[in-house]
Amino acid sequence: MTVKQQHEKIVRFVFLAFLIAIVTVLQLFASSVTVFETSFSLVLIPIALGAIVLGPMAGGILGLLFGFIVLMAGITGTDFFTATLFQNAPFITSLLCLGKGTLAGIATGLMYKLVRKKSEFAAIVAAAATTPIVNTGLFAFGSLFLKKTLEANFQPDGVSFLYFLFIIIIGINFLVEFAVNLIFSPALVRVVTVIKKQFTK
Repeated sequence: MTVKQQHEKIVRFVFLAFLIAIVTVLQLFASSVTVFETSFSLVLIPIALGAIVLGPMAGGILGLLFGFIVLMAGITGTDFFTATLFQNAPFITSLLCLGKGTLAGIATGLMYKLVRKKSEFAAIVAAAATTPIVNTGLFAFGSLFLKKTLEANFQPDGVSFLYFLFIIIIGINFLVEFAVNLIFSPALVRVVTVIKKQFTK
């Protein structure tokens, strides 16, 4: 291994460790910011950044960490929404928490690789948009298997399940997460450029 390769490996490791710390801090903070019993996933930004700079595997690791923290919050009862789901359907809830974040991180990295051949800026924007879309999409799909629990504990009277799920539970959160990721896309472009220069020194 050359000196340049060693330098790149160290920089990548340090950056991944930094993102792991950011994901942990953001998610622990985010668990206290809720709308209609669900919390904003502020960690989607560092997950997207890790997937773009370090690749799909790193994105998957960061997404898995995100899901693990959410699951632990549910198991310990600090996240009432996840705790209720876990008490009634522990296996599905665990699979949903760990799976959606992991796959969102991997999909983000793959999207970046797919689009960057045409445009670096477009690749970063597309990747940043992919993270909340996959994360929310998988949550929506998984929630169909948790229908009875959601109806019994959270759904208001006189509201259909689909309206409750896609408008009340998912709607606001997804729009905020999607908008935040897109707003920060130009900043991500600059960060990615700076970090990649460190890799090539």
